[in-house]
Amino acid sequence: MLSDTGLLLNEGDAAPDFSLPRDGGTMISLSDFAGQSVVLYFYPKDDTPGCTTEAQDFTGALDDFTAAGAVVLGVSKDPVAKHDKFVAKRELDIPLLSDAESDVCERYGVWGEKQMYGKSYFGIARTTFLIGPDGKIAKIWNKVKVPGHVGAVLDAVRGV
Repeated sequence: MLSDTGLLLNEGDAAPDFSLPRDGGTMISLSDFAGQSVVLYFYPKDDTPGCTTEAQDFTGALDDFTAAGAVVLGVSKDPVAKHDKFVAKRELDIPLLSDAESDVCERYGVWGEKQMYGKSYFGIARTTFLIGPDGKIAKIWNKVKVPGHVGAVLDAVRGV
């Protein structure tokens, strides 16, 4: 059943665990960060204007997130090789995870039908989850608008 946000998950739900390859090719699991806050943000595509700004904003605030006890992870369907190029080109310091099969996107409810210029297609809805140290979803930002988003997430992290 969909929540009030239109997603499959609600604040207070246990965050679904996953293991995905990251830029550089190593694997990352959500369970690797047990006892820490995790900012898990889903974005449509590497090296596009909104996604680049969002990744650069999270990278720019990474020291603040670390000081607040949080890890930041980005997820898209792009392959690891594309993440590697994006990270190098934009000098990003946050792990970018590849959900090429969209399994994690589907379990988090961010994969679905979208509309642009009157055409329907399937893609990732830009969404951020704050997962508390207890492994439960503390906050969800759905249909994210990039300007100011990272600051709002950081404020929420500091409040967890």
